[in-house]
Amino acid sequence: MASNSISISSASNKMIHQSMTHKNSNNLINSNRPNSIKILQKPIRSASAALHCPPAPQSPSFGPATYIDAPSRPGRSKQPKNLNQRNKPVTTRPNWNHVQQMAATALDTIEDIFISNVLEKSQPLPKTTDPEVQIAGNFAPVSEQPPKHNLPVTGRIPPFINGVYVRNGANPHMEPSAGHHLFDGDGMVHAVSIQNGKASYACRFTETVRLRQERAIGRPVFPKAIGELHGHSGIARLLLFGARSLCGLVDPSHGTGVANAGLIYFNNRLLAMSEDDLPYHVHVTPTGDLETVGRHDFNGQLSTAMIAHPKVDPVSKEMFSLSYDVIKKPYLKYFHISPEGNKSPDVEIPLNEPTMIHDFAITENYVIVPDQQVVFRLHEMFQGKSPMVLDKKKISRFGVLPKYALDATEIRWIDVPDCFCFHFWNAWEEPDSEEIVVIGSCMTPADSIFNESEQSLKSVLTEIRLNLRTGKSNRRPILSSAEQINLEVGMVNKNKLGRKSRYAYLAIAEPWPKVSGFAKVDLKTGHVQKFIYGASKFGGEPYFLSRDLNSEREDDGYILSYIHDEQASKSYLLIINAADMRLEATVKLPSRVPYGFHGTFIDSKELETQAF
Repeated sequence: MASNSISISSASNKMIHQSMTHKNSNNLINSNRPNSIKILQKPIRSASAALHCPPAPQSPSFGPATYIDAPSRPGRSKQPKNLNQRNKPVTTRPNWNHVQQMAATALDTIEDIFISNVLEKSQPLPKTTDPEVQIAGNFAPVSEQPPKHNLPVTGRIPPFINGVYVRNGANPHMEPSAGHHLFDGDGMVHAVSIQNGKASYACRFTETVRLRQERAIGRPVFPKAIGELHGHSGIARLLLFGARSLCGLVDPSHGTGVANAGLIYFNNRLLAMSEDDLPYHVHVTPTGDLETVGRHDFNGQLSTAMIAHPKVDPVSKEMFSLSYDVIKKPYLKYFHISPEGNKSPDVEIPLNEPTMIHDFAITENYVIVPDQQVVFRLHEMFQGKSPMVLDKKKISRFGVLPKYALDATEIRWIDVPDCFCFHFWNAWEEPDSEEIVVIGSCMTPADSIFNESEQSLKSVLTEIRLNLRTGKSNRRPILSSAEQINLEVGMVNKNKLGRKSRYAYLAIAEPWPKVSGFAKVDLKTGHVQKFIYGASKFGGEPYFLSRDLNSEREDDGYILSYIHDEQASKSYLLIINAADMRLEATVKLPSRVPYGFHGTFIDSKELETQAF
């Protein structure tokens, strides 16, 4: 679900140039940026040749959070300074020379005194970037856990389920130094391994280049694309990051992403993704542990970020993906990768301005590219505003592009007014009517995840029809008005991706942003079956695991879902029969699992053929 999209190093370089020429560049002190939660608790470090990042270590279990005894601002509870302070992996400190040490001290002082206590002190943070809201309760981060085996199981785990269920999520390693959005946190993968009815659990950070550098330095230094990059203080933080880069204190050349959103198993690799970087390869060990191999560029073929929701065609086994850039043209590119890992040339798709594209859809023969109303306008920051803008005058449109198009001249755009889908569940072709059917959740207000709004969020499961003969579109809510509920993260049977499907399994996102259960929706009739987790219990994305790839019944399988009992402070993995919606088994997990984003299942045979 996460979107963390601004290319930080490119943006900082652009801001360094623009801030020297912009007519308002000397007026940063009049920032409208809301108040930061920064406390001057970090001592001025002695800092010490260019930053050296060692190979990603095998991470032992981190201890509990250590809290700071620094005075808090009114109404603010104490926050963990380093959420994994004890037993963290041994990491080489930056090998800075004397000049770099002095530069680091000076820049840290500028951040602590000027940016945090002048530019970011004027007013409270909005809920969308306030850490007290965004990482409160079971959204709060947890420590790493090594594999814990023979977990208690109530009921019976279906015997065909052998493999590992992995789910991604945002888990900030250090206390935010300013605003923080849920999508800004460092990626952590949670894994439940199942073999012959027995279960084990582990969770590990994805050891991104960004995480390793911040861990070595001892403070967050990479700007947070959603939580921090707003208004004049956002410009200041980009300039600060640019200065640290020029001084060799940080190195953004090997990526700035957090890898906290999507997970996909492709080309014999588990890939963790967020659309601000290349994917990261994570290896599942025979004991059920997780080890980060590193950024994965498909043997040098992939040089740009890819979105967090690539699609794997269930028949051809190819992966299809998009890549967008918020700084320079081309703002959008499309490509596909063979099962053997061979990437196609990019197809550059012309857009008038950079657009937020978190997800897309495929059919048997086409890719469906959304160009919707949430756009990036970095110059808005000079006016003290967010660079992520809802353009109400823009008419949303969907591009229909043949999967194997050689260039964008083959794309056909069809207007779909007043539509913003953060996620798409499926799409298919209906040749008799010359239509493409797209199933997604239409969200209003379109930017409510990123920008605070007085209007309540609605996420309406919708059928969108794109008529290739007339060039027109129409859409309808799949649920009746009487049964309307917010339906967000989820999926269809992956064997039906790009083909006509009957059922979708979607999280009931109520009370927003929590998930109180999931719904099995008949896409043809609109009939809804609900599985509610119960009082004080909430979960996340329901994952459908097919029992048999050749089964004639589309719902022949099981739903896997992490849930957390907020009253008892216990977390579980539920296994529910998708056909009759009955609970089959409950796995009690050894530690709290925060609410997260997207996951996948890797069966035991696939695990045996993992690449290193």
